[in-house]
Amino acid sequence: MSKTTADSPAETPRADPAGDDQDLGAAGSQLSTAPVETAMPGSFGGNRASGLTGWLAWTGREVLGWARWFWRQLTSMRVALMLLFLLSLGAVPGSLIPQSGTDALKVSEFQDAHKTLGPIYQKLGLFHVFSSAWFGAIYVMLFVSLVGCIIPRTWQFVGQLRGRPPGAPIRLNRLPAYATWRTAAEPEQVREVALATLKKRRFRAHIAGDAVAAEKGYLRETGNLLFHLALIVMLIAFAWGQLFKSEGDKLIVEGDGFSNTLTQYDDFKSGNLFSDDDLVPFSFNLKNFVGTYERTGPNRGTPSTFQADITYSLGAYGKAEKHTIKVNEPLEIGDSKVYLVSHGYAPVVTVRDGKGNVVLHQAVPMLPIDSNITSQGAIKVLDGYKNSQGVAEQLGFAALFVPTYAKGSGTMFSQYPGLDYPVLNVTGYHGDLGVNSGIPQNVYQLDTKNLKQFKTAKGAILKSQLLPGETMTLPNGAGSITFDKQIKEWAGFQVVQQPGTTWALTGALTAIVGLAGSLFIQRRRVWVRATTGADGITVVEMAGLGRSESAKLPEELGDLAALVHDRAPTKTDGGSAKSGTGSPTPGTGSTKSDQGSAKTDESPTKTDGRSTKSGTGSAKSDQGSAKTDESPTKTDGRSTTSETGSTKSETGSATSADGSPKPGTGPTKTDADLTSDDDPKTPTSDADTHDSDSGVEPPVPAEGAEK
Repeated sequence: MSKTTADSPAETPRADPAGDDQDLGAAGSQLSTAPVETAMPGSFGGNRASGLTGWLAWTGREVLGWARWFWRQLTSMRVALMLLFLLSLGAVPGSLIPQSGTDALKVSEFQDAHKTLGPIYQKLGLFHVFSSAWFGAIYVMLFVSLVGCIIPRTWQFVGQLRGRPPGAPIRLNRLPAYATWRTAAEPEQVREVALATLKKRRFRAHIAGDAVAAEKGYLRETGNLLFHLALIVMLIAFAWGQLFKSEGDKLIVEGDGFSNTLTQYDDFKSGNLFSDDDLVPFSFNLKNFVGTYERTGPNRGTPSTFQADITYSLGAYGKAEKHTIKVNEPLEIGDSKVYLVSHGYAPVVTVRDGKGNVVLHQAVPMLPIDSNITSQGAIKVLDGYKNSQGVAEQLGFAALFVPTYAKGSGTMFSQYPGLDYPVLNVTGYHGDLGVNSGIPQNVYQLDTKNLKQFKTAKGAILKSQLLPGETMTLPNGAGSITFDKQIKEWAGFQVVQQPGTTWALTGALTAIVGLAGSLFIQRRRVWVRATTGADGITVVEMAGLGRSESAKLPEELGDLAALVHDRAPTKTDGGSAKSGTGSPTPGTGSTKSDQGSAKTDESPTKTDGRSTKSGTGSAKSDQGSAKTDESPTKTDGRSTTSETGSTKSETGSATSADGSPKPGTGPTKTDADLTSDDDPKTPTSDADTHDSDSGVEPPVPAEGAEK
């Protein structure tokens, strides 16, 4: 069997590309479903006829041609990639610049700090990137591009699946991978063997004329279409989720509860198409929060347990059920998910007026400012307080809380997040807190614009570090504040309602699978042609063609050729050795063995592996050895040449009846390419050189003539 190789210019002459296309025909087409551009701008209208009618017809063709060209560009792969890149690039400002939908306060601070960039960003919509007109335009164009790309390619691919692989091209030796050999099997038998072999290798194969056509690798295009379809699903899911999403935060102290209504949220934001009726009706109470931390080692202070024990109910009259919410283990109620996102401490304080009346008794949440839960907050007394003169005022205390105070350090920074040595630092104010002005303010900070600090008799600012159970007395009989021994904990929850997340995840996983299929699966075609040659021997040709050049295609073709060759093996050329008189009979200077034949001339030439040329006789030998009378010489397993003109093959010898060389016979050369140039008695003449394949017998000298 011949070797299987990738064609090179040295092995196979190349014609012009147009000739290659004509040779391949349908065989090289439809390996992809990508659209082909057929016209360029400026050539749509064609020749314009005279008159108004001609101008209108030309204008219509031009407009229609431009519309088709624009549509093909929009639905092309390169434009889709450009739009995808622009979408990713447009999302960068949304991550780096404060967004009004996420944190309006930071947007206001940014505009105050950047007097020049602020107005520019506002006009460009960079403070609300994901709801801006330009981002939406890119999003919609990408969606249209993908839809316009996938629909025609899907129909085309379905047509390819319903059809059959195209027939073999005229010249198989022009293809990248090619193999050929000659066999004694009939062409029909070879084609049946090839058909069975290819189907066993999961090729779609059928017999088309004198060849078997097969194709494999349809999953490549399936993966490509699946990838595009998954992108469309992801775009729809993301858009749906952003338009109908809701997200709210709520800080709850142990013992308190929450009802899923807008007024209950500390912070709430939603999509443009979200309405209050979309909120899932449920409520829950925080019974207990458990937070533990590593005590020793390099991870000291790292949280080891964060969990909130709650009871929840669905609807106004739902049955209360217990549940534990952990980090990344939310409570799922309908379309809503309740996540545990933060944690802190809420020291319980009691504030009394000058007469000893309790005007405030509650747990005040403190917001952490570092990993050891050093926290700050504000204690506000809004109503019910009167000073020593009986005038109604409001009290405020700036508070700093540390769960583990470092003795002797003089600084209010916690050394450990656990409650090992809690200390509360308070500074008192009185006056107007500004809560009645109608301007929203942070409940965890004091607006000291209209407040006055309490001062000691010496004029120093009144502040104190309190341990649990200690009290700070306000001057001039203004009252007192007590740090109770009870310290509660609070938990921060985030209630998220975002439809389409499951579809988005499914689309992402599908896109990965489809992309892997389109990258690692090669679509290829294989043809096996079996025809009868001029000498009656069956000639087998195998060739392969892939969508892209790959070293695996010749390897695969070699494996397939080996399987077919095992059942249709190479045939060695058969023939007969002819004597000087033209008859293959003993005693005429010719030898005949079982498998091969060779014609000899006086001028030796190279052979094709099957026949050789020699001087005055012919010898047929496949595996024997020739021995001479005087100087026997072994050759390559086929024949030898001696100076006496007698030859003895493995199956017989050309001799006379008495064992001596018969007159009229000359030395015989076989297909080992031996020459008689070293024999001075054997002249060589160009006129006596004949081609063994031409069928013309060489001249035989008269008997007794000496060479």
